[in-house]
Amino acid sequence: MIKPVHIQIRYSDIDLMGHVNNAVYLNYFEYTRVYYFEKLLGQEWDWEHEGFILVENKVEYIKPLLLNDKPVIEMSIGYIGNKSFVLHYEIRLKGQICTRASSKMVGYNMIEKKSIVIPEKMKKNFSLLTKYQLEP
Repeated sequence: MIKPVHIQIRYSDIDLMGHVNNAVYLNYFEYTRVYYFEKLLGQEWDWEHEGFILVENKVEYIKPLLLNDKPVIEMSIGYIGNKSFVLHYEIRLKGQICTRASSKMVGYNMIEKKSIVIPEKMKKNFSLLTKYQLEP
């Protein structure tokens, strides 16, 4: 299991309403993907030949995040297909879910500019994306 990501909310993340702007959440999810995939595959993974691209995001905003909040993001795997997979995210604050989201990813070769089958090592390591028990 991989520990959740701790996010530091920046002043520039806050909008006129005093909470994290809805568009900023996509940056938090991207940061989370990079963190988790470094843990899953290491720093030497060949992302140009065996990478993936984002094709869809869905976000459910449940409770706003404020400047001094200390949220954590947990990522897990959902559907795994031949060329695509879905990642799920939960942002929690003091154990309470503030945001749920998902991203659909497609295997992609950046050099050849075409979709690819999800590499077996990546699929195998998805088993590490099970829920991590968060402290209350």
